[in-house]
Amino acid sequence: MLSRKLTVSYGTGAIGNGVFVTVPGLLLLFYMTNILGIGAGLASAALFVPKLWDAFANPLMGGISDRSTNRYGKRRPFMLVGGIGTSLGFVLLFTAPKLGSEVASALYVTTVFTIAMTFYAVFCVPWSAMPPEMTDDYHERTRVTSVRMVLLTVGILVGGALAPSIAGADANGKGGSRGSYAAMSVVVAAILAIAFLTAWWGTRDARSTAPLEGPRPSLRQQYDTVRANGPFVTLFLGYNLQAMATAAMLTGAQYVAVYVLGDAKKSTILFVFLVAPCAVMVPLWRRFSRNRGKLVGYQLATTIFGLTALSLVLARSEAEGLVYVQMVLLGIGYAGMQLFPYAILPDLITDEHDGRAGIFTGVWQGGETIAFAVGPALYGLILAVTSYHSYKAGTPAPSQPGSALTGLVVGFSLLPGVLTLASVPFLQRYKAVDDELSARVMA
Repeated sequence: MLSRKLTVSYGTGAIGNGVFVTVPGLLLLFYMTNILGIGAGLASAALFVPKLWDAFANPLMGGISDRSTNRYGKRRPFMLVGGIGTSLGFVLLFTAPKLGSEVASALYVTTVFTIAMTFYAVFCVPWSAMPPEMTDDYHERTRVTSVRMVLLTVGILVGGALAPSIAGADANGKGGSRGSYAAMSVVVAAILAIAFLTAWWGTRDARSTAPLEGPRPSLRQQYDTVRANGPFVTLFLGYNLQAMATAAMLTGAQYVAVYVLGDAKKSTILFVFLVAPCAVMVPLWRRFSRNRGKLVGYQLATTIFGLTALSLVLARSEAEGLVYVQMVLLGIGYAGMQLFPYAILPDLITDEHDGRAGIFTGVWQGGETIAFAVGPALYGLILAVTSYHSYKAGTPAPSQPGSALTGLVVGFSLLPGVLTLASVPFLQRYKAVDDELSARVMA
């Protein structure tokens, strides 16, 4: 049985994971459209390009770490470099200089975000590859994942609550200034560094497998290896539809706070009501999985999230208190949508029995990265189509047309709801594999 110290130390990396994914997802599009004055369409493209690159960087990093012969281990040295680089890149991302044009500002964001995402891959892929090597026990892997998900919840809550509060501190509820975003970036970067370096140092005694021998496979060979694992592909597709959904909702939260709830700082309240239930629900979902199975819990959580997201289309006309109730229901579903795929994933990777965890987690992280890019891009496209007016910090905020107000709510509700419910058939296709794994454990 893994020690509590090792399990918690490993899971601490998820705090940084949650913060790094949450804050750009929540604030970066808003920062570009409402602080730098970049048009919604161009801003969406600036978000998408770095994550498209990251879809290649993640599998590449997986193959490299699988074959690393570093005397300090094949995973942990990369975690050190990646953790430091990600923290520094985050500061540069939200301290963009005044460049005089939308295109120049968009290119700056694209370049810096690409660098930050590359360092994040250097940390996250080796870190994510560790659980299948740390233990062979089916339920112990769920325990590791549940600790990781609870701490991921902490990271999401810290990022989603603290970052908007600092970024919007001097804006009278309208979204912040260059100075407030710069201050936010420094605070968040410090949190990232502490979380990533704690995970690096605390896993120094973790069990690891021997490096793979032979030349590193090409990206095409890695994708061919993954594609041959049908259950992995099915889970991968279903999960990434959900990742698109949550990324779109994350992006829309700041817009909903400003234009529906009337105050940018209320995005913090939205996050508290969304994420706080996760700390309670992750242990309950874990207990549910021991009695009913991981997949049943995953399907139930997905359905709760999808249906609740659809109901938020009425957010403009309903009482503010009801919006917060809906966020709590989303949090219940979201907790399961985070726990179960990551609890199932090590079962599929371990089933390969040949030390290729880096390849599979690299492809998984690459797909997730693309999904986290597509979600905000779709949200930005909806803003562009519905005539949302961008503006620079320090200039009068323009009045938004009714079409834009409708669009920002649709992107926050119908888009994630439809994407989430579209993942259910993929989970149903995975059922036979889950039944086989559960039967193997019971035997």
